Amino acid sequence: MLKKQRYEAFIQHFSENMPVAETELEYENPFQLLVAVVLSAQCTDKRVNIVTRELFKHFKTPSDFAATHFDELFPHIRSISYPNNKTKHLIGLGKMLIEDFGGEVPSTVEELVKLPGVGRKTANVITSVVWQQPNMAVDTHVFRVSRRLGLVPLTARTPLEVEKQLVKHIPKQYIHKAHHWLILHGRYTCLARKPKCEECNITHLCKFFEKNQGKEPKEQLEG
Repeated sequence: MLKKQRYEAFIQHFSENMPVAETELEYENPFQLLVAVVLSAQCTDKRVNIVTRELFKHFKTPSDFAATHFDELFPHIRSISYPNNKTKHLIGLGKMLIEDFGGEVPSTVEELVKLPGVGRKTANVITSVVWQQPNMAVDTHVFRVSRRLGLVPLTARTPLEVEKQLVKHIPKQYIHKAHHWLILHGRYTCLARKPKCEECNITHLCKFFEKNQGKEPKEQLEG
């Protein structure tokens, strides 16, 4: 199967079978999503949602985070991975939003990455989810699944390389959805250690399955 055909089959399948694809993080506005995504680094969405349900009862706005201090905020997120750094990031993030952005979450990747705790992946998530911009956030699921399917070559060894390949070949109107398609497929079907190939509905377009019939070679786990 040619790369173009593989992308076409990928988009056709998920457009028909998962027309609505959304983040599993719970939020009510762009700021809450920003906080949730910062907390989600190396942590599960399920754990983040448990924490933010209570957190957002006490800290609702950038001003609330800017006005608090470490010892007050830390207990609310202590069950999240790397709570020390994330506590500092959220306080700094609140202050910068107030001082530099009028209390509003900026809508460009270039501005978002200036915020404490916000890297390119987080900025891509915010801009694609909130404003449906054609930006592709590459987490471990996107990285793994896109390479296994053959959407990107195994020589693409960094998130940025994978991002560039996906953005290049996926039509702009699908990019913000394709991010979730890849994540959800990786989270529930194309698992890292033991992919559920027997339950997968896209083995017909999967390069990994074509070559290995569900037996995972070590090189596929890199990254």
